[in-house]
Amino acid sequence: MLMASKKATKRKGSNQNVSKSKINLSSLKSGNRVDLPLLIVVLMLVALGLVMVLSASSPSAIAESGNWYTYFRTQCIAAVMGLVFMVILSKINYDIYKHFYKLIYILSVAILFLVLLPVIGSDANGARRWINIGIGVQPSEITKIGLIVWVAGYYSDPNNKIEGIWKSCIKPLVAVGIPILILLVVQNHLSAGIIIGLVTVIMIIMSGCKLRYMLEIAGGVLGACAIAFPFVKDKLMSSFRSDRIMAWLDPWANTSGTSYQTVQGLYAIGSGGLFGVGLGESTQKYLYIPEAHNDFIFAILAEELGFVGCAIVLTLFTILIVRGVLIAIRAKDSFGSLIAVGITALIAIQVILNIAVVTNSIPNTGISLPFLSYGGSSLVILLSAMGILMNISRSAKKI
Repeated sequence: MLMASKKATKRKGSNQNVSKSKINLSSLKSGNRVDLPLLIVVLMLVALGLVMVLSASSPSAIAESGNWYTYFRTQCIAAVMGLVFMVILSKINYDIYKHFYKLIYILSVAILFLVLLPVIGSDANGARRWINIGIGVQPSEITKIGLIVWVAGYYSDPNNKIEGIWKSCIKPLVAVGIPILILLVVQNHLSAGIIIGLVTVIMIIMSGCKLRYMLEIAGGVLGACAIAFPFVKDKLMSSFRSDRIMAWLDPWANTSGTSYQTVQGLYAIGSGGLFGVGLGESTQKYLYIPEAHNDFIFAILAEELGFVGCAIVLTLFTILIVRGVLIAIRAKDSFGSLIAVGITALIAIQVILNIAVVTNSIPNTGISLPFLSYGGSSLVILLSAMGILMNISRSAKKI
């Protein structure tokens, strides 16, 4: 009987170990699951972006360097780098950023001044927004993600005791207003400031800030803008900005001047029809649209792939945004939820503004189309942000 008892105990202990192993294995699988819908959509957008960059940039590339693949090769390298960062960041627990969110804010602001350094700062299209460290990097792209992490950290830090209009609204707006001011004064980069401002407002609203506070602040900001406008009018309404506004109001008034890019983009969209003229068959990319592979790549896509191609791209972006919203809703904590909100809002705002510019719904603001427009630093940073979003998804409730 004693032997039988020992055997029974041994079997029981063995069963418990097997049970524990199953639990641990289950936990491991749960914590390492890949968000396939998000991953598939991102890979599809990146692949489509590479194809469109090759198609749209080839005339410019052959004219500048004699090589059809100059821009495409650079974009491929950026895509590979971005995907590597995406995989790495998808496996790093996002909680670590919460411990350093204040330092991340300082670095996000400081990096904007690097463009002033004579060795690495460089000009492009009349603005000093780039640094050259072997590869061209736009610091504002890094700042966008850094500020999203800071806002999320600020609202989820229990030591901050968020209460009253100052701490819940004004303080974070002032903190984010500093880099926006730097972008305007130092880099003359109004579009990046607009994006950062809109993303911050969305994050503040989603953090639970009272609507009454937001309305009071909006009234105060409008009043302050009315007072300050005469003093900053020359900066805000510099010749190229006022020209862009006039081109937006009446694009056909100066089709060979300030409205040239807009009008050529509209011609491209109109030429696409339902199914497009065929991949690679665009005529507007042959130097009619300046730098067609950049901000106006959607016009080339519309010309070559037509309404159907545009609908597919918009559907992919919609799926990505909806997925981001679901991740934000089901994140395990407020920090992860707010980061997901910020990243998703960043993508959504850039998509909306870019397409609005290409279709002349708003003045030309120089905003790229996420994942599709040419730009190495933008693609790397966006894919890195997708990695963070995937990591939040790993620990979220089943979506």
